[in-house]
Amino acid sequence: MDLLSIKEMESKYVMQTYSREDVLLVKGQGCLLYDDQGNEYIDMTSGIGVNCLGHNHPKLVEAIQDQAQKLMHCSNIFYSEPMVLVARELVKATGMSKMFFANTGAEANEGLIKLARKYSQDHYGKGRYKILSLVQSFHGRTMMTLTATGQDKFHHDFDPFPEGFDYVKANDIASFLEKLDDSVCCVIMEMIQGEGGVLPLEKEFVQTVAKICKERDILVAVDEVQTGIGRTGSLFCYQQYGIQPNIVSMAKGLGGGVVIGGFLADKKCSEVLTPGTHGSTFGGNPLSARAAQTVLSIVNRPEFLKEVKEKGDYLMDGLKNIASSKIKEVRGMGLMVGVIVDPEQRTQYVHALRHRGVLVLTAGKDAIRLLPPLIITKEQIDKAVSSFQEVFE
Repeated sequence: MDLLSIKEMESKYVMQTYSREDVLLVKGQGCLLYDDQGNEYIDMTSGIGVNCLGHNHPKLVEAIQDQAQKLMHCSNIFYSEPMVLVARELVKATGMSKMFFANTGAEANEGLIKLARKYSQDHYGKGRYKILSLVQSFHGRTMMTLTATGQDKFHHDFDPFPEGFDYVKANDIASFLEKLDDSVCCVIMEMIQGEGGVLPLEKEFVQTVAKICKERDILVAVDEVQTGIGRTGSLFCYQQYGIQPNIVSMAKGLGGGVVIGGFLADKKCSEVLTPGTHGSTFGGNPLSARAAQTVLSIVNRPEFLKEVKEKGDYLMDGLKNIASSKIKEVRGMGLMVGVIVDPEQRTQYVHALRHRGVLVLTAGKDAIRLLPPLIITKEQIDKAVSSFQEVFE
């Protein structure tokens, strides 16, 4: 079917919750995507950070095919090997204690919040329940995680919202201390606020918050849904900030395109959720866990992560060298990059890049967001940067 036919059917049968780009994608190979007209695009989106190994990766495809022929789902009433192996890999790589498996980032963060509140209630009674998050944060679209999201534009139309949340200005210790009272049980942070505009937190702020929380037995949770699984040049971004969180959520890149999420907990928090207090029908599903197992076997290696850092620096250097006042700033870490432009012109730039064979994302008010597959080559980066140069110079 062609693009026009698909668009007509989509408008008739699918709820209109997305403003889609005028492209019908039909296949992908590595870091390249192809539409129904045979046009080739460099993928600088990774499905919003999901396809960390690109498209049609042979090892990932082989693992999924093999697992599909054995066991796709069996529920958590029984044991399955892939789930346990993924948990072991993540625990050993982080020094955390145990893993809970879910499906999406929002579901992972929802479970994280439940764990934090139960920990506090178990130790301090019902008075400590408040979750502090940061202004410009994004933690999901369930009612609970939407409330945790520190952006006013998401806080409309769905009243009443759950209680027990407040917001702190990022990189502002005074704002944090102002909101820190006896009702707070947990602080949740993204090391780089992706949806907020690719905004890295300052290391001093993160470390000070972690230190104060540790002194008061307030849990520190890090949302690594977008920044995790090698995206910033370490398995998790917090590992570059010199802190050890109590809880770490993840999703997106973990399955390389197969739906999976979850969160790690440290020793202090790993026994809080007991049988019956939390669950997920598809959590740890053998097919998704086998995909995650394969992703980690490739990504969680020092040489691979080093290359991500190098390619991220190479990409940002190339973008910074474009001689144009239209690019106000280039920021990010690893292969998570924001190109800051005039918000009124941003859509025009995105379309111009697409016509030159580069697919990009947006974030915040003024960022063009780049989340290419972690396997992107320097040659492909050069081509993408050349397209940016044509658009902006």
